[in-house]
Amino acid sequence: MGTVCNDTHGDFILRGFSDKPYLEKVLFGVILVFYCLTLAGNTIIIFVSLKDPKLQIPMYFFLSNLSLLDICFTSSCVPQMLVNLRSPKKTITYSGCATQLYIFLWLGATECVLLVVMAVDRYVAVCHPLRYVTVMHPKVCLQLAVLAWGSGLIQSLIQSTATLRLPFCSQRVVDNIVCEVPALIQLSSADTTYNEVQMSIASVILLVLPLAIILSSYGAIVKSVLKIKSPAGQKKAFGTCTSHLLVVSLFYGTVTGVYLQPKTHYAHEWGKFLTLFYTVITPTLNPLIYTLKNKEVKEAVIRLWWKTWISQR
Repeated sequence: MGTVCNDTHGDFILRGFSDKPYLEKVLFGVILVFYCLTLAGNTIIIFVSLKDPKLQIPMYFFLSNLSLLDICFTSSCVPQMLVNLRSPKKTITYSGCATQLYIFLWLGATECVLLVVMAVDRYVAVCHPLRYVTVMHPKVCLQLAVLAWGSGLIQSLIQSTATLRLPFCSQRVVDNIVCEVPALIQLSSADTTYNEVQMSIASVILLVLPLAIILSSYGAIVKSVLKIKSPAGQKKAFGTCTSHLLVVSLFYGTVTGVYLQPKTHYAHEWGKFLTLFYTVITPTLNPLIYTLKNKEVKEAVIRLWWKTWISQR
């Protein structure tokens, strides 16, 4: 017999770091700065990729998608996070929590798939350069982008709906900074075996399998690059891939720590900081990584800045 609740749609409390008030004051300022940098940095990447003719290639089309994704991803949770860090109540309505869950999971799952697509793009560019233009045709790139966004949406609709069907009775304190699947499952008073199995399967499909594909792609890339006799050629080939590999490491390293961690109090407390990292820090670092480690992007930003300055003069 299922658990019956008198009120299944009341407000939630996002507990977050409320037991560390001194930390909340610091986090508010840090998160606000990083959020502004995320919006600015990723907007610049999108604008430059659209305006500069030299960046009208698949790699930067996918990079623009990643930047748009990061803007939406952080915006789905950071504003509420900032409000709660300054408020003693730290409440979020049921509809607000549900909306955040759907969008947060959708964009997170989309990024998992999009990073795989970007790895495949680099694999084709390095390992099959003569076929690159044919294989990575603009129509194919658009289809791959739609696949990433669409598969993420389907995953969110399935898992978020299953999570929100759980009864949340007297215990409505979410011990996290966002409405996230693991925290909500832990909060429910019902048998959550089905949801935990579903989350485990989703984690394998969206985390383990994509990471295996990415590592396999880069394994093939390394073998191909080592066959290049010219050191300059090797450096250029590696240079096009290191940025993406660093972004993958930051994102998967933190997300897997949240969704594949053991169920212990220590792991749960550490998971809050991991969630904070991939929702706030990583989206800020992505445009910096691609700008600082990519000569083409740096030159495009300089050209855009120069044209803007000339037009204003």
